[in-house]
Amino acid sequence: MNEADQIEMFPTELRLLRADAEQTARRFFLLTVQPDLFGGAALVLEGGQVGFPGQIERVRFPDEGQAVDALKTVAERKMAQGYLLLQPS
Repeated sequence: MNEADQIEMFPTELRLLRADAEQTARRFFLLTVQPDLFGGAALVLEGGQVGFPGQIERVRFPDEGQAVDALKTVAERKMAQGYLLLQPS
């Protein structure tokens, strides 16, 4: 993993992209940690084909730290599947 592929220490948003040249498919995955009204946090996962709305899933956690840990775990799994981390603009 080179420096450009490293995940920051405590990210609250990550954007991932995978381009499959053989199947001409471009897919995205957006991971966001959002606070909830009860002092916890939610990990919001949105993924799909570039140019179309993605499917959204929300996973709730008792605190933001656990949501950030889950975000990093999901991001590492997606990067192992060929997704690349997009740098924020």
